[in-house]
Amino acid sequence: MRRELGRYAVAAAVFGVLDGLWLGIVARPLYDSQMGDLLAVEPNVAAAVAFYVIYVFGITWFATRPALAAESSRLALVSGGVLGFVAYATWDLTSLAVIEGFPASIVAVDIAWGTVATATAAFVTYAVCRRVPALR
Repeated sequence: MRRELGRYAVAAAVFGVLDGLWLGIVARPLYDSQMGDLLAVEPNVAAAVAFYVIYVFGITWFATRPALAAESSRLALVSGGVLGFVAYATWDLTSLAVIEGFPASIVAVDIAWGTVATATAAFVTYAVCRRVPALR
């Protein structure tokens, strides 16, 4: 259990830093200009925390864990990418389908980001865990 929590902590740190940079610096102007009034003035912190807790679990369970078992960095990268693609496509395409005014211009960018960020988080988590004996 300690090993799994350590892996989870690594994935949470990696994905948290990546997504924080993305949301706070890189994509902020794009989201502000394209989503405007759809964005909450203040984010729902409980919902954000719930997302990160669940999503990081998904990264560790569906990408990092199998990659470590197979000793395959490629599996971490590919599984993370597939998870990110499916998860972000689910959100973006559902939003496009049911939210009036959801900008289509955000969809491809956000799906690409989710794919890259999740693949990177899974790959880096795999690499760190392979180098730390207690996390193998």
